[in-house]
Amino acid sequence: MSFSYSNPYPSTRLPVFARNIVSTSHPLAAQAGLRILQQGGNAVDAAIAAAAAMTIVEPVSNGLGSDAFAILWDGQQLHGLNASGRAPQTWTPDYFRRKYGADALNPPKRGMDSVTVPGAVAGWVALSERFGKLPFADVLAPAIDIAERGYLMPVVVQQKWAAATPELQGLPGFAANFLPWGRAPEVGELFKFTAAARGLRAIAASKGAAFYGGEIAEAIVKFSAQNGGSHAVSDFANYKPEWVKPISQDYRGHTLHEIPPNGQGITALIALGILSHFDLKSLPVDSTASQHLQIEAMKLAFADVYRYVAEPGKMEVTAAQLLDPAYLAQRAKLIDMKKAQDFGAGNPVKGGTIYLTTADESGMMVSFIQSNFMGFGSGCVEPTFGVSLQNRGHGFTLDAKAANAANLVAPGQRPFHTIIPAFLTKDGQPVMSYGVMGANMQPQGHVQTLVRMLDYGQNPQTACDAPRWRYNAGLEINVEQQMRADTVAGLGALGHRMEIINDNYQDFGAGQFIWRMGDPGVEGYMAASDARRDGLAAGY
Repeated sequence: MSFSYSNPYPSTRLPVFARNIVSTSHPLAAQAGLRILQQGGNAVDAAIAAAAAMTIVEPVSNGLGSDAFAILWDGQQLHGLNASGRAPQTWTPDYFRRKYGADALNPPKRGMDSVTVPGAVAGWVALSERFGKLPFADVLAPAIDIAERGYLMPVVVQQKWAAATPELQGLPGFAANFLPWGRAPEVGELFKFTAAARGLRAIAASKGAAFYGGEIAEAIVKFSAQNGGSHAVSDFANYKPEWVKPISQDYRGHTLHEIPPNGQGITALIALGILSHFDLKSLPVDSTASQHLQIEAMKLAFADVYRYVAEPGKMEVTAAQLLDPAYLAQRAKLIDMKKAQDFGAGNPVKGGTIYLTTADESGMMVSFIQSNFMGFGSGCVEPTFGVSLQNRGHGFTLDAKAANAANLVAPGQRPFHTIIPAFLTKDGQPVMSYGVMGANMQPQGHVQTLVRMLDYGQNPQTACDAPRWRYNAGLEINVEQQMRADTVAGLGALGHRMEIINDNYQDFGAGQFIWRMGDPGVEGYMAASDARRDGLAAGY
């Protein structure tokens, strides 16, 4: 594919070209991945090393208590991994209503009753055992080194760290681990996370067994009991990640692949299936018409996803039904180019996250994402091993009569998940591993950046730098402050209710991209890293 390398958007970044490459939202994590590649590891080893390092250098977004997903190309085919956690066996709607009142609609936002069994560490182990080259302990060594020696606080992470402190400082373990001087670290100050180094060493020595039934699980369960939770060691010991077949959607001669439900990746596939019925290329790239069309397609996709997507066994429709071409053609007809609309779900039954990507010269490519959900997750940090725990349980519903009742909390069930890695192929061959982190911005970022590349020929860094919008609900959207004034005015005239946001970090996501250059067997890559975070694309 031929790209334009002129960049009309404010950015100091250019694409990075190399045979072996790592792109993450923190430079030290990218360097951790490169270190492993240079020691003879492959792209999977590098992804695990970078992911482990990210738990230390960007704890606002992820930690040892995160969940994770991955899509990887092993050189011959795609594989998907769902390492999202399950509810403890004690969790039922009655459990939460007894504790939080009969009117509670969801598990709490923070605290131990928001924590499902973390899956990220199990995901690292599964990837290493099936596809890694180096010993698992060697792959975790860079992260352990960073945690023990410490690192100097970067700009964007520090801003989010400080912003989260007022809400979370009273939660168990938070201040002791993340407010070392009684406050958030300042830019340039040295932060050490020795408890997490201890946790990583135990994970490395036991190949994850310490986390799932061993000493770390026992410490988390004790910590949970002391702070109002109901987790059991058996909840951890029984946990296993799931290898899955990615679902896909063809678009402009390429195929986008996402992890199937319980995640929201299908949102991007639905939106692209709708957009395939329009000639986007005929509309100027940053015009009101192009952006309006993408926003409306995304609204239609979210209407169905929020209504139907949950654990596959609980869904009343299948992913295939939601992606049925005839159904998406009908949904496309609902878009009015002259006005914004608030769409409802259709009827297809007829008839604070980090993302990273790695690639190596053998052709292996990895698309990987892990998250604590909201900033610092549950806010709870087990003190002995530095396990900062996610709050994915907040994503369950407690109402059996709700529109999304398929997502009702139940023992051992996984909640609706927002974190999604993506992978692009063409004619069965790998093209790009990529992701755009940030809650429900993720499928929106997948679509917006891919449209810019495939419809408009923008290179990955330019597509990454371009201004974004974010659909919220109804007619409400956010737009970045650098979006063209005439486009913003035009969207307003169509009925979009807009707020211009100056905080790009969470509202508009942050992406990492690796695009394969040349023919299979002649491996080289172009990588991009989002300027909305402290990130780096680096290679050799």
